[in-house]
Amino acid sequence: MTTHYLTTEELAERIKYDPRTIRERLKDSVLLEGIHYIRPFGGRKILYLWEPIERDMGMHSENGAYAIPMANGGVMNG
Repeated sequence: MTTHYLTTEELAERIKYDPRTIRERLKDSVLLEGIHYIRPFGGRKILYLWEPIERDMGMHSENGAYAIPMANGGVMNG
């Protein structure tokens, strides 16, 4: 299986998010190091792994279809 590595800008283009949103809000809260992204050779550069991101976007979309967002950040399932 081939892994597709993406920079922040390339990921932003694919999922239609601003690169700053990925860096500031999604990284480490939704996108997890070792699962969704890596730091090759222990450096500062981040490469995102497309296949796990694509898989998890679909799962969360399906699971949250009847969820109502709450003010405290949780969800109520309807």
